[in-house]
Amino acid sequence: MKIVDMKVTPVAIADPPLRNSTGVHEPYALRAIVELVGEDGRSGFGETGCGKGTVAALEGMRDLVVGGDALHTTTVERAIAARLGGLPVDPADVARQHLDLTPTRPTTAAQRTFSPIEVAALDLAGKALGRPVCDLLGGAVRDAVPFSAYLFYKHAGGGGEDGDARPDRYGEALTPEAMVAQARAMVAEYGFKSVKLKAGVLDPDEEVRTIRLLRDAFGPDVPLRIDPNCAWTVETSLAVGRALADALEYLEDPTPTIPGMAEVRRRLLAEGIAMPLATNMAVTKWSDVPESVRVDAVQVILGDHHYWGGLRAVAQLGRLCETFGLGLSMHSNTHLGISLMAMVHLAAATPHLTYDCDTHYPWLDPADDVLAAGSITFEVGAIRVPAGPGLGVEVDRDALARGHERYLRVPYRDRDDVGEMRRRYDPAWEPRIPRW
Repeated sequence: MKIVDMKVTPVAIADPPLRNSTGVHEPYALRAIVELVGEDGRSGFGETGCGKGTVAALEGMRDLVVGGDALHTTTVERAIAARLGGLPVDPADVARQHLDLTPTRPTTAAQRTFSPIEVAALDLAGKALGRPVCDLLGGAVRDAVPFSAYLFYKHAGGGGEDGDARPDRYGEALTPEAMVAQARAMVAEYGFKSVKLKAGVLDPDEEVRTIRLLRDAFGPDVPLRIDPNCAWTVETSLAVGRALADALEYLEDPTPTIPGMAEVRRRLLAEGIAMPLATNMAVTKWSDVPESVRVDAVQVILGDHHYWGGLRAVAQLGRLCETFGLGLSMHSNTHLGISLMAMVHLAAATPHLTYDCDTHYPWLDPADDVLAAGSITFEVGAIRVPAGPGLGVEVDRDALARGHERYLRVPYRDRDDVGEMRRRYDPAWEPRIPRW
């Protein structure tokens, strides 16, 4: 299938004031939708995070994409990498680089630029061939993909602002008891069978208490995980690891850097605590893997096709994790249904998927999604793999236009959790990693 055109459309979607170790989400999150048009008029779609330079970066690859074959993405990947080159990274600031939440994070610029193009190309090729994307990745090994409830401490509000303010579906949640109420509501609505807590917000003792209350509420058969986004020192990580040794399926990114994670792992093992450590921050690219394996820093990697370099890259990561005896799950950031369906096809075709995937999708106002069929349905916490061609979804052109109009109207252009925290909640807020 020859690609005859490429379109990039930035959109804004309402985002609730969810907390993390860096600060708080702004009222809107930005996504960029990549559309590749085939010679027969069909379109394939991909999605990625969007910042000031995202649209220009993607448009700057037009000459590498248009005129090519939708199935020949390896040459496009290599050409993008060659054009962007290797951007310098300050070795003293590795942890801060991995905490950069913008879509153009220097350490993974080429991968992030290529990813939505690859997804759109595979969607287009699948539609042309009449086959689902998972078939282009080797075929599905599961009929449905399980996801985890993703809990956030949050301020009151449902996202959006002024006349576009949205309903607050889950309410303010800044105490352990409120987090249990949030979890009950989300599990009741979506049927999730595992629960993840975004931590690094309250005092660690309160976050330990949150996990304990969740364990009491849901019982021992619901796996729990906690992710403070590197908010804790090694010593605090050890204290939490001891306190929750019998309650967690894994402890995610408790402290910064591969050496920091390795020290936590070594010292917990010395105390007889073999709880796995997971990451989407210490290991974010191929060159991180050898050192992490050598020092046993992480036992679970959370792949993300948006910054690992596409669907095939994370499928390859799955094989690598299997080779080294590591677990595999999937990381999530605020996203629309296009990215969610890309995750579903990828997970379906990845045999070594050992944990439920993360997703922010329950936090999305359904009115902001761009899918023609409306919101994607979860069945007992899982999404069935579509049998239709491509990603199995179509884009609603009117919804896409509304999202773009919203993007043009709102002032937000680069994600700034720190600035939002200062503007709305704490003028003296300073990001500190680790904080406790």
